[in-house]
Amino acid sequence: MPNRLIDELSPYLLQHAHNPVDWYPWGDEPFERAKRENKPVIVSIGYAACHWCHVMEHESFEDVTTASYMNEHFVCIKVDREEHPAVDHMYMDAVQAITGSGGWPLNVFVTPERLPYYGGTYFPPKPLYGRSSWMQILERMHEIWNNRQEDVAQQSTQMLQYLQNASKVGTAGTGKQWDAATCKEMAENLLKQADTALGGFSKAPKFPGTMAIGYLLQHYVLTADEPSLQQALKSLDAMLDGGIYDQIGGGLARYATDDKWLIPHFEKMLYDNALLVGVLCDAFAVTKNNRYKVAIDEIIAFAERELKDASGGYYSALDADSEGVEGKYYTWTWEEWQEVIGSDEILMSYFGVSEEGNWEHTNILHVAQPAENIAMRMCLGSIDVLNHVAEAKKKLFAAREKRIRPLTDDKSLLSWNALMNIALSKAAMVLDNAAYATRAWEHMNWMHANFRKEGEWYHTWKAGQTRIVANLEDYAYLLQAMLQLASVTGNNEYILQASDLLQTIHGNFINEEQTFFYYSSVLQKDIPVRKTDIYDGALPSANAVMAHNLLLLGLCMDNAAWLEQAYAMLLRIAGTAHRYTYSFSYWAMLLQQYIIGYKTAVCTGSQASYLHQRLLPALYTITSQKEISDIPLLKNKFEWSQDSVFICTTDSCLPPTRLAADVLKYLQVLK
Repeated sequence: MPNRLIDELSPYLLQHAHNPVDWYPWGDEPFERAKRENKPVIVSIGYAACHWCHVMEHESFEDVTTASYMNEHFVCIKVDREEHPAVDHMYMDAVQAITGSGGWPLNVFVTPERLPYYGGTYFPPKPLYGRSSWMQILERMHEIWNNRQEDVAQQSTQMLQYLQNASKVGTAGTGKQWDAATCKEMAENLLKQADTALGGFSKAPKFPGTMAIGYLLQHYVLTADEPSLQQALKSLDAMLDGGIYDQIGGGLARYATDDKWLIPHFEKMLYDNALLVGVLCDAFAVTKNNRYKVAIDEIIAFAERELKDASGGYYSALDADSEGVEGKYYTWTWEEWQEVIGSDEILMSYFGVSEEGNWEHTNILHVAQPAENIAMRMCLGSIDVLNHVAEAKKKLFAAREKRIRPLTDDKSLLSWNALMNIALSKAAMVLDNAAYATRAWEHMNWMHANFRKEGEWYHTWKAGQTRIVANLEDYAYLLQAMLQLASVTGNNEYILQASDLLQTIHGNFINEEQTFFYYSSVLQKDIPVRKTDIYDGALPSANAVMAHNLLLLGLCMDNAAWLEQAYAMLLRIAGTAHRYTYSFSYWAMLLQQYIIGYKTAVCTGSQASYLHQRLLPALYTITSQKEISDIPLLKNKFEWSQDSVFICTTDSCLPPTRLAADVLKYLQVLK
């Protein structure tokens, strides 16, 4: 018999709808019951593409004995972290404070007042390697609740104070001034942390680190620092050659479990791929290396093919598992390979395929040897080898399409869709691809039609239903998407929409000091602590993106207060970004751009594409065919010439020019 989750929309919650656990979805009802019955609450958080979430479900939540104990002594809530990121952030911070680490599944024991007092991640069904079993944890928490209520009250009160103070401390800052030397030191910090042999910024597990790569590429453009360029490109090349990248269908998995990027955690997330497109655009703009263009096109094609709803929005993710086995959809046994390809030495060498396999007796396809090396060894032309590989990819893709596919998490999130919209706009600009600009415009219209309801923006959409009030990430990324789409299309009504949106954000998210923004809206009443998000995780910091938005809109709308707020945010964060550059890479990019001086370029004719195709940090390009009186930056730009470029800084304007190339001499570099 299904539990209460059967009426939910989230694929993750629906996966648990037939568990014997009496799960509630997140809401007021389970906490009201906990108060009536004086029971503690289990908040179990995960997401549909999470492998270890599936493991714990099978081992514990599908077990009747375990479920009976949970139902008798606890009120149990299942949360999709992607639907309720503010809930996830709060309880993740608590568990990290308690245990020193975090991850998913996230299992938290909380009071009926929603305050956490204990928690952890995955718990096995039996004690293992010094880790308590889930049943042992349940019994201990039941005993503590019944016999040590004062300890629970003290722990939860202390945790509430910790969470409140942690948010304030993170934004306190040191007032550190920054300069070109600071930017150089931040690049050096990243290079010290980097794996210079294999790419990336850590040992296993290896995450894409796209914001850090973006910083190094910008630093190279501004300083000609060769080590920054080489580490950025090495990281991108290693990912594109590795098993973390789907060599057959395109798209990036969430992370690699080994140092060499071979073995992925096979789930594919929309946001990872959107962010990778963005940094690949930067790499292509700098190098004009065609492999980055090919990867951009492949990733966008993957998203269009496998993550796009028929109505026009993008889904959240693809699961790591199919048929109950992680990676089965993507890997190749020797027998499967032989059936499609046979004993082809070129392809076996290129993809690293062998009879014994390279992972759990199967093969993860990767670029084991460059086509040039294979061509030289076999006395062939490189083009011949690449053409042979391309034909093989078509055969392998066709064969793979016949397999049972991984689950698609088919809910759409405003924040992740906005990131994909930014990726499309950026690809349109850098590749001078009008089709991508059209897709971005159509997708923006879809977001307006489906994430807005009665004048409010919402976080999730699925099958025509819009739910859950939007958070700061939703607004920050959406606002950035509007500004980028205005740049690529010349439709500057998006700048006005972004300006209106910024005023809404100030009304619903600004903190008491009027500097940073809370992650959750004032409209959201279901969490006891409002967090201030300042560091990059898998996604760029929402506050960092807001600082960027304030800079751009402050320039466009001649709004000194917005420019002053952006500067105040940067001043408060500079010291932390200097010390912990990898976790504050988006901030680091803004600090670097601020040092050289943010500028706008208004192109009244056909010159914008010249600027769009280059990586020009701290330049926002506006394409306009007409004056819009409500945008101060566009005033009086059509009197001098109909094909001109006007450069403005934060406090002055430079002489207009008819050649976009002339703009480059006004773009300072770091000394």
